[in-house]
Amino acid sequence: MAGKRTAWRILTGGAALAAAGWALRDVPAELGVRPLTSGPERAARIRRSPQFRDGVFVNTMPEQGHAMTTPPANLIGELAKDKELRRPAGLVPLRFPPTTPPPADGVRAVWYGHASTLVEIEGRRVLFDPVWSRRPSPAQFVGPKRHHPVPVELSELPQVDAIAISHDHYDHLDLATVRSLTRTQKAPFLVPLGIGAHLERWGVPAYRIVELDWEEETVVAGLRFVATAARHFSGRSLTRNDTLWGSWVVAGATRRVFYAGDSGYFAGYRGIGAAHGPFDLTLMPIGAYSPAWPDIHMNPEEAVNAHLDLGGELLLPVHWATFTLALHPWAEPVDRLWREAKARDVRIVVPRPGEGVDTAAAPAVDGWWETLT
Repeated sequence: MAGKRTAWRILTGGAALAAAGWALRDVPAELGVRPLTSGPERAARIRRSPQFRDGVFVNTMPEQGHAMTTPPANLIGELAKDKELRRPAGLVPLRFPPTTPPPADGVRAVWYGHASTLVEIEGRRVLFDPVWSRRPSPAQFVGPKRHHPVPVELSELPQVDAIAISHDHYDHLDLATVRSLTRTQKAPFLVPLGIGAHLERWGVPAYRIVELDWEEETVVAGLRFVATAARHFSGRSLTRNDTLWGSWVVAGATRRVFYAGDSGYFAGYRGIGAAHGPFDLTLMPIGAYSPAWPDIHMNPEEAVNAHLDLGGELLLPVHWATFTLALHPWAEPVDRLWREAKARDVRIVVPRPGEGVDTAAAPAVDGWWETLT
C-alpha cells in the first residue's frame, strides 16, 4: 500500500512539474531582448537618439519629474483589498464589430477593450496595441485577468494595413497576439525604437518591422505615421527603459487620428497638436492612474486637457474597463471623464467593447457601465 502511495505521489508530482514547465515555457521569450545586443545597426540608431542618455531612454520634457518605474512595495496587498470595487458587478456588454467596409473618406473606430483599438481611416485599417491574452503577464497563471472576453477572435479580424505599438509593457505588447498576427495578417508592425528586437525574437520577419524615433515618420498604405512623444517608461523585466515609448499620429489626405498610448500629461501635447493636428479622433488613456505615479499615467481630467491641447474633435477613452492595474474603482475613470467632458463641452464617445463608432455620427453617451457598479 505504501508503495502505491509513493508511486502516486511521484506520478502526481511529475504531472505538476510538467504542467508548471508547460505554463512557463514562453517566459524567457516573453521577457524580450536587450535591443543594444540585438545587432550593430539597431544599437547605433538607439545610441544616436536624442532620447537615449547614459544607457537608457529618458523623458526629455522639462517637467518630467520623477516617474515611478517600479510599483510601490504595498501595491499587491492594496489590490487585494476592496477588490470588488475594482471589477464590474456584472457582465460587461459586448458588441460584434461591424463587418461593412471602412468609410472611404471618414474615420471609424472599434474599441476591443483596454487599449486595443482598430481605427479605420480613409478606407485603411490600423490596429493599435492589440492584446488578446487573458492576462497581461509573462505567465498566464499570474497577473490581472480580463473582466470581459474579447469581442472577436484574432482569426476573425479583417486584414489590416498596419499594426502600431506604443511601448513594450505587457498590457500593450503581447507575445501570443503578435505571433498570431504574424501568421494571420500581412501588415507591418510600426514600433518605437528598440521594440523591433522583441518582435524579431518572436518570429516577425524583419521586413515587417518599422522602428521609429520620436518625430520620425513613414508612409504605409497611403497613410502617414509619425512617432510622437509620450511621458512614460518601458521594460518587460527588471531592466527598464531600454526601448522607447511613444504615441502615434496617423494622417490621411484629410483625416487625422491621434493615439496617446500610455502617458502622463505634459506640455508636449500642444506641440504635437500644432505640428500634426487638428485631429478628427483622439484615443486617450483614462485609467490606471494614481497619486503614486502621476508622471506616467494621466487621470481623466488630464486626458481632456491633452485632447484640447491636441485640437481633438472627438475623444474615445481607452485603457480602462478590461484589466485592474491600479487602486481606483472600476468605473471611476469613465465617470470622471464624462463629468469633465460635460463641464468643458468636449465631445466624447464611450462604446461598449466591439462597438463601431463613426466619428461623423458618434452616438450620445448613454452610461451603459453605470449598471455594473
